[in-house]
Amino acid sequence: MRHGNSGRKFSRTASHRKAMFANMAVALITHEQIVTTLPKAKDLRPIVEKLVTLGKRGDLHARRQAIAELRDVAAAKKLFDTLGPRYQERQGGYLRVLKAGFRYGDNAPVAVIEFVDRDVDAKGASDRARTAAAEAESEGVAA
Repeated sequence: MRHGNSGRKFSRTASHRKAMFANMAVALITHEQIVTTLPKAKDLRPIVEKLVTLGKRGDLHARRQAIAELRDVAAAKKLFDTLGPRYQERQGGYLRVLKAGFRYGDNAPVAVIEFVDRDVDAKGASDRARTAAAEAESEGVAA
């Protein structure tokens, strides 16, 4: 019997699931919007909402707990410097999950998970910065 065992397994080991959700949480905090399958988005929401609550608390112990969960210092810095103050007045409900149809290859239900008052410019900002730096470096080498 599975009494008290909530959550989906996603055909992964416990360590793989934990790493997957940590990576997805970092991507969501960095870009403030990601596209994934609907069940993964539904299971990711409580994880990230608890992290935002830690960001609202803002003390050293909360920061260390967030870094242990995320395994990414830059994402934890954004969580505490940007997202925590942004949602200081809001009592939960920091994320929304929007259904986005079905994936072409396997017809899996796809969803968009995003922050409620998200910064539209944050999506892909790190990718644009990395691309611009690579282009500047390649121009410097070619010249």
